[in-house]
Amino acid sequence: MTYALAGALQAAVYARLQSYAPLTAIVGDAVHDKMPAGALPQIYVALGPERVEEAGDQTGAGAWHQFEVSVVTENAGFLSAKEAAAAVSDALHDADLTLGRGRLVGLWFHKARASLAGEGRRRIDLTFRARVEDN
Repeated sequence: MTYALAGALQAAVYARLQSYAPLTAIVGDAVHDKMPAGALPQIYVALGPERVEEAGDQTGAGAWHQFEVSVVTENAGFLSAKEAAAAVSDALHDADLTLGRGRLVGLWFHKARASLAGEGRRRIDLTFRARVEDN
């Protein structure tokens, strides 16, 4: 097993989301790898929790990463959140990302959950699964 590729995977996912035009058309530059300080944007995307499982074999170290990307909005209704979530899904599902270390074998959408997040906010948590190998 290796957790050594977690940072490289996060950096590649973050860069992809920040540069994906259909997503930035909806949220602007409000893509965060940590919760923003101060006043929150009307709609934003944030990288969330991650779970990693061993996936190495005789050929080398590897891991399954299951991670969340959240869309949060104060906009009325879920429509804008769903549009942003669709853009996140389009940006990441089966994306061919280059990692700073190791190799991405595959990246797939796994599931999503839409919920009310209190104080009039709507939230969609998208879960993705990535398989990585260390070179």
